[in-house]
Amino acid sequence: MASRRLTRGAVQRPASLDELDGRLIAALQGNGREKFRALGSQLGVSEATVRNRYARLVESGVLQVTAVTNPLGMGYDAMAMLGITVEGPPERVADTLASWQEAIYVVIVAGRFDVLVELVSRDRRDLLELITRVRTLEGVVTTETFVYLDLAKQLFDFGAVPANGHLEARSADAVGRGGERSET
Repeated sequence: MASRRLTRGAVQRPASLDELDGRLIAALQGNGREKFRALGSQLGVSEATVRNRYARLVESGVLQVTAVTNPLGMGYDAMAMLGITVEGPPERVADTLASWQEAIYVVIVAGRFDVLVELVSRDRRDLLELITRVRTLEGVVTTETFVYLDLAKQLFDFGAVPANGHLEARSADAVGRGGERSET
């Protein structure tokens, strides 16, 4: 199994997201491979502005452009969400699971469980082996398995508008060359 770099959400928050950031994110959600020059034309700004905004959004962890696959289309016929209760800090179990290729979503939660993990596998036999591996991890006390029978909705295009529901307007004096916020 190939290990993945462990991350827990955005490392830093951007200073602010404005209307242009939201429109850039929405445009990239429509076509993540669009050239910066074409995006600039579409958004009414320069290619340099798009390039700078893109870099800032990626560096701050707000934006990640990646190929999204359908697990069923990739041959993963068995999927499940596991609710896990742990003894001790949940980060140890979460970090271990996050390194597994078959774990596509790992989150530390409050409530009935301490950790939720979404697993994908080629078939139910492989899924059973994965669940057994989870149950034998150090610190795992109990698990509850929710086998997926059907996938009704799976979206990755949320977030063109920040969670607060509105975008900040940047004042003309706060915007520097290329449409970027000046650092004064």
